[in-house]
Amino acid sequence: MNLFDLQGEIAFVTGAGSGIGQRVAVGLAEAGADVACFDLPSSAGLPATAERIRGTGRRAITLTGDVTQADDLARAIDAVESQLGALSVALNCAGIANAAPAEEMPLAQWQRTLSINLDGVFLSCQAEARVMLPRKRGAIVNIASMSGSIVNRGLMQAHYNSSKAAVIHLSKSLAMEWSDRGLRVNSISPGYTATPMNTRPEVAEQVKVFERDTPMGRMATVDELVGPAVFLSSRAASFCTGVDLIVDGGFVCW
Repeated sequence: MNLFDLQGEIAFVTGAGSGIGQRVAVGLAEAGADVACFDLPSSAGLPATAERIRGTGRRAITLTGDVTQADDLARAIDAVESQLGALSVALNCAGIANAAPAEEMPLAQWQRTLSINLDGVFLSCQAEARVMLPRKRGAIVNIASMSGSIVNRGLMQAHYNSSKAAVIHLSKSLAMEWSDRGLRVNSISPGYTATPMNTRPEVAEQVKVFERDTPMGRMATVDELVGPAVFLSSRAASFCTGVDLIVDGGFVCW
């Protein structure tokens, strides 16, 4: 079990104020890491995430900014290094979802989704790698989606699907660029998960369909993303890079 121990690791989590990001941030602390929690200034849940982390006996700091702004991320990474120590683990969880018919989707809606879900992940990885690469040590995990591998029946989200497919391939591309420099990059592709994003009004009527179409007959809980996140962040995954770990209850098999 020591393979999964994150004692001594310093982690940075984007989107840490809610949903998967919040639970993963706490999960990394439960595995022994000190955690810097990053989200928008408007995130009401960020202080609660930090409080839960401190409740595990680990250190926590909260940082605010926008993942689409490189300067915000650079300042956040500087704060992590000065207040907690050398960054060694990063979970990039910030993202949005919405739906619209492709033929009617305003360009601004497409661009905003790609900006947060793809540009935000790239800029986060870039900021994290700039401090990890000189030390030749680190693990980055990006939250993608099974929607990057399949097209969800009944959901009109060409922009979201495209952004998540790009996150998967971005993660593989960065993994190959940095594989000989001590930095591992992987992605996790959750299936339908009971987060605020998947209980939005526009998908509320489809929750039963989601559960029916998942072989395990239900959506995931956010708790079920902690194990995959800890695994890919830990020594247990020391020979894993460029992996997209699908956590979907079997959905993509059907």
